[in-house]
Amino acid sequence: MNAQQPALQGQRQFISGNEAVAQAARDAGCKVAAAYPGTPSTEILEFIAQYPEMYTEWSINEKVSLEVAIGASLAGSRSLCAMKHVGVNVASDALMTQTLIGAVGGLVLIVADDVGLSSSQNEQDSRYWGRFAHIPLLEPSDAQEAYEMTRIAFGLSEQYDVPVMVRLTTRICHVKGVVVTDQPEQHTAKGFEKDPARFVMVPGNAKNRLPLMMERDKVLAQATLDHPLNRIEEGSDSSIGFVTSGAVYYHIKEAYPDAPIYKLGFSHPAPIEGIRRFAESVDKLIVAEEVEPLLETELRAAGIEVYGKDLLPRIGELAPQVLTPCIDKLLGKETDADLIPTTQVFPRPPTMCVACPHLGIYYCLSHVKNTIIAGDIGCYTLGAGHPWNALDTTISMGASLSVAQGLDKGRAEQDKNKNILAVIGDSTFLHMGMQGLLDITYNKGNVTILLLDNRAVGMTGGQDAPSSGKNIHGEETMQVDFRKLCEALGVKSERIHEVNPYELPTLFKALRTETKIKEPSVIITNQPCVLTERYGKLPPLKVEDDKCTGCSNCLDIGCPAILVTRRETVVKPNGKEKELAFVNIDTAACTGCNLCTGTCAPDAIVPAFNVNKINAIEVKS
Repeated sequence: MNAQQPALQGQRQFISGNEAVAQAARDAGCKVAAAYPGTPSTEILEFIAQYPEMYTEWSINEKVSLEVAIGASLAGSRSLCAMKHVGVNVASDALMTQTLIGAVGGLVLIVADDVGLSSSQNEQDSRYWGRFAHIPLLEPSDAQEAYEMTRIAFGLSEQYDVPVMVRLTTRICHVKGVVVTDQPEQHTAKGFEKDPARFVMVPGNAKNRLPLMMERDKVLAQATLDHPLNRIEEGSDSSIGFVTSGAVYYHIKEAYPDAPIYKLGFSHPAPIEGIRRFAESVDKLIVAEEVEPLLETELRAAGIEVYGKDLLPRIGELAPQVLTPCIDKLLGKETDADLIPTTQVFPRPPTMCVACPHLGIYYCLSHVKNTIIAGDIGCYTLGAGHPWNALDTTISMGASLSVAQGLDKGRAEQDKNKNILAVIGDSTFLHMGMQGLLDITYNKGNVTILLLDNRAVGMTGGQDAPSSGKNIHGEETMQVDFRKLCEALGVKSERIHEVNPYELPTLFKALRTETKIKEPSVIITNQPCVLTERYGKLPPLKVEDDKCTGCSNCLDIGCPAILVTRRETVVKPNGKEKELAFVNIDTAACTGCNLCTGTCAPDAIVPAFNVNKINAIEVKS
């Protein structure tokens, strides 16, 4: 990303919630920021990396990023780590212990929940971590509050000696709004002071810290009651009142502008007694929260009568058109039909990019028989879709190898002769897949691993990883050698192969050979992501219409640059019908990877332009 000059204090900016968090970290005097890319949180660290006064790194996974931030906090510096909701699962081992240790320098964990599952495998509600880890939770409703609450979080962390979580959602992360920044702080690190009884969490020390954590919970519960981040907004219609937080606040303001609202910004510990008093001022109290009935359950347990998920859905965003029919029904009103959308957007299923190096891999896998294929998290998860249908499982980051080991060891009688394949990308392998490979080799598994090295974290925008040889600032650094790494993890050198995924015959041969070997083997593909600067385009291709037979073999590649122009049904000599699909190639999108040419029997796919002529024009210019 291009370097950007720091904004003038007090200047009005039109920025996203992610950028607002980045500016807040800078203005709060944060010294260290670490993250692992994950939508919708990725851009936070990308924006922070523009500020040279802060140390930033793409960590190998979320657990490491939190531990880096913890180390900086123990050194007395303010630190931040950012991750998406499922990343907290990976980081939780460190989080659940750090809550006992507390914080020295302000320690802020930014978590972005993907409400509506824009790009995630689940919709888990990160607010539970506030309760589970006994840490304060702040919930901004827009970009301005994302800026303000991130700055407040550093102060709360130091005031109460505790890590603080700021929970965003996709709508907060990516929607832009007007943000006015404030005067930056100068924070001086205290330095590391030895304190083994606090910092060395053996059982005896941890046991002594538990009462301190419980006492802190009581202090925080009292602090939320009168905290300015929690406020009551009066309304002229007291027939209903709302308790809410995050983006839902604005949805309620739009749908029910006259209703009183108890808006939570410092949402855990919840200000129960304040909400109790608010409930007495309205006829019906509705808890509108995304996505779990978390606060609703706490209020019911406190004896407060509320409506919640008995009215509202437990999945997706609570947009006005979702809220209104549910609440109007409670009030005995008819919903204005104009509020309910009647048109549906034409479906556009996700697919891989033109010339993606994974296309050839899934073309081959779609033609492999008698095989169970365990998939993983990344661009290559799309291999489960049309036209490949070449993945049988996808669970979590790094799971492909461990699941494949289980599929091998847990074979039923009818699967005893089937091949087991695991597919994983380079960044995901380094994130959490290496342990799975070691488990396979150590426990003598019979699994073939496809390690797709495109030298980037492709799904989240092509960020650098140890496979790229560059860090977040584009500086040259070490580049992992996957062949040596796999050998160090126990794979025999003769069972490790590097192949060009655009060479289909070579890839087919490697798959056929290695799946027959009854021991662990690794096939490493070695072409870069097409959206990065490492990829070199070739002259585009075209289809000669008079040669195209409509066989549609090229469509099995799944390249978005290949377009169907017409279809027709013919009757074969044996009386069976066959559908023909005639195609052309979008030359503006085509990068000349030549995958499709290997599937075209009549050789109808040819260079779109005279290459020699193009080169002559380039020389002349």
